[in-house]
Amino acid sequence: MVLLLGSFLVGGSSVLAHTEGDAIRVTAEELATAVANAQPGDTIEVTGGTFAGFLEVDKPLTLIGVDWPVLDGENKGTVLKITAPRVTVRGFVIKNSGDSLDQENSGLVIEAADALIENNRLEEILFGIYLRHAHNGILRNNVISSKDLDVPRRGDAIRVWYSNDVTIEDNVITRGRDVVLWYSERLTVRNNEVSNGRYGLHFMYGDDAIIENNRLLNNSVGIYMMYSRRLQLLNNTIAGNRGPSGYGIGLKDMDYAIVRNNIFLDNRIGVHLDNSPREVDSVGLFEGNVFGYNDIGVNFLPSVRNNQFSNNSFIENEEQVGFTSGGNLAESNVWTINGRGNYWSDYAGYDVAGDGLGDMSYRSEKLFEAILTRQPELRLFLYSPAVTAVDFAAKAFPLVRPRPKLEDMEPLMAPVIPTDVPTLPQPSRAGGVWSGLLLISLAAAIMLIPRLRIQLHRS
Repeated sequence: MVLLLGSFLVGGSSVLAHTEGDAIRVTAEELATAVANAQPGDTIEVTGGTFAGFLEVDKPLTLIGVDWPVLDGENKGTVLKITAPRVTVRGFVIKNSGDSLDQENSGLVIEAADALIENNRLEEILFGIYLRHAHNGILRNNVISSKDLDVPRRGDAIRVWYSNDVTIEDNVITRGRDVVLWYSERLTVRNNEVSNGRYGLHFMYGDDAIIENNRLLNNSVGIYMMYSRRLQLLNNTIAGNRGPSGYGIGLKDMDYAIVRNNIFLDNRIGVHLDNSPREVDSVGLFEGNVFGYNDIGVNFLPSVRNNQFSNNSFIENEEQVGFTSGGNLAESNVWTINGRGNYWSDYAGYDVAGDGLGDMSYRSEKLFEAILTRQPELRLFLYSPAVTAVDFAAKAFPLVRPRPKLEDMEPLMAPVIPTDVPTLPQPSRAGGVWSGLLLISLAAAIMLIPRLRIQLHRS
């Protein structure tokens, strides 16, 4: 049933009539009255204007905005709250929530199942969209930005709390704090862009999530995943995340994670592994990813084991693989699966047989990197001539050569570049690292390297 709102003056009061048929458009100023008098299942179209104050939707309704009507919280509390199942909100500007972190002032709070929130703009809000015990919700094609506050004082752009089977797709999120996904199972997060926040995505206690085709750009941390099982991270672009920790992704106590066909570019650390996997029989799989131009491609804490790496491309990272305070990556993790290892841009071997695999293993055994493990403050000298001298000495005098961090028995001679990942935005200025990142798209040129190595070997 579509709600038809007509104002008839009867004894000095307005009477609302409704009938079936095409929607009658009402202004935003009439919205609270329309919601109060609607029947479950009705549709209300709102044309332009501004509704000021707090609005609660406590019955199943469809609210459709035409010409971007505004729900203005007037900088007090939460703007819109949904407490009934099967509510749709589409086409509104939701703005000016309060700024109390303790009270979790939000643009939109959802406390019921089967909500559809799409094609809205949330502006100048503390928390953006907050789902509490709201299963089967869909957040689609919304644009969310926070108040102009320091990052710790902002709220979460999206918070999903004890809400299973939620889909978050095609949203653009900027200048929030985090996108928090806690205590919620079977989430789907796809085709979103999250930028200029603290944690692009923060998972905790959320099993069986799929995270695919997202762009996580210029956050402190791209994605941090904790205490969960069977998360799949597929076809994402994760770049420019350079906060104090600066992880592209971090995995802590994660079991059965699959990380496949992602691009990690210009992060402080592409992937950081902390006690992942946690369970004895669990395996973490990293396949088909590009780690390019990061300070460290993949970093391990000492206890990390049972991860498998194959068909990944490590391209010009300052340190391809690092570990913190010791550990034995060579024996604890696997770098070749089914006869295929990984591409390493600093590999000095050759491929006489022409089968695409190096004839010698790749060994990560640079002396200066071993020194950095014990004294990370020396990274300041990374591009100095002293580094070249130290590593040359280790090659010339095997007695000072460090124990290999890892050995890849079947290194690839050419990189494997995913083609179905989200592209990077165009750089705002020429030069700098972003121009270097564009060289990834020219990776086919690197295919010439194996031929050159073969010619040099034969000569």
